[in-house]
Amino acid sequence: MSDDHRMYELEYPSPAVGEGGPAGPTLIIAMQGYADAGHAVEGSADHLKAALESRTVATFNNDELIDYRARRPVVTLNQHEISNVEDLELDMRVLRDSDGTSFLLLSGPEPDLRWEAFSEAVADLVERFDVRETICLYAAPMGAPHTRPLVVSAHGNREELVGSMFTFDGMVTIPGSASILIERELHKRGRPVAGFTAHVPHYVASSPYPHAMYQLLQSVEDSANLRFPLRSLERDMAKVSRQLAEQTAASEEVAQVVHALEQHYDTEMEEYRERNPEAMMPGEAQVPSGEEISEAFENFLAAIEDRDRALGEGHSPGEDESTRRLSDHYFIDPSEDDGFEGLAEDDE
Repeated sequence: MSDDHRMYELEYPSPAVGEGGPAGPTLIIAMQGYADAGHAVEGSADHLKAALESRTVATFNNDELIDYRARRPVVTLNQHEISNVEDLELDMRVLRDSDGTSFLLLSGPEPDLRWEAFSEAVADLVERFDVRETICLYAAPMGAPHTRPLVVSAHGNREELVGSMFTFDGMVTIPGSASILIERELHKRGRPVAGFTAHVPHYVASSPYPHAMYQLLQSVEDSANLRFPLRSLERDMAKVSRQLAEQTAASEEVAQVVHALEQHYDTEMEEYRERNPEAMMPGEAQVPSGEEISEAFENFLAAIEDRDRALGEGHSPGEDESTRRLSDHYFIDPSEDDGFEGLAEDDE
């Protein structure tokens, strides 16, 4: 039996992978492990699996990768009998985003053992499914205030993956992880790979922090041209923001700490802006290119002409693809006569 076959088992029959996109699928790696401040990585994976349709593609062998003494599964006893043992599921799934585009998600507990062999096995799956790009998610506790836009820094071997995102200048030394070794293996094989790290305020790093989950997934959306349902995370963000505001207002000592972090944050961002004038700063929306705006506007005008033609023929037109895409991305309501007065919030 080959080492790969001991490492994972492919689902049979295998679900379709890569449908709905012009090229191969994107792979998102979001494993529970060391670099998961605010439970942002685990929470991002759980949100995607709960909100989107998914099917298992490959299941990894826990006996090859997990040290059960370090990561003991929860056991439930009922009426003096063992009724349940928690499954530690490390698997790769294919999901469809809100527009029907397929992508892959590798999630579950970070392996305790055999990182080298695991990295090679994941890279083999990347080649097997002709993955277009791989994005690894991380979250680190940082000296940042909750009152400022959350930073997501990027690194990678392709400019189009990192784009205008926040990056560290110079050299940075960090602890290793299984995801980092996967990045190294994919880089050695010449495959596009990047890592996105959410900078979580250190004083909330031990609790779920939906702001970090939201910003990580939004960064993936922008980089990989995917679309995720994020409304529930926005509600969680509002709730946590209220709680933090109340706690800050109730303690002068906490308020002073937050104020000092704000000053440091503002100084760092100003210096970064001076060094990188073209970079997209945290909290700034990604502005579409002139070409994208022109194409969207042409599609919008064409949709109005189709609608008027259909109304003249005595029936109501259905929403075509160009109109739907314009509404999704630029929040324009095609039911309005004036395209510049129909601004509405995207309800996802």
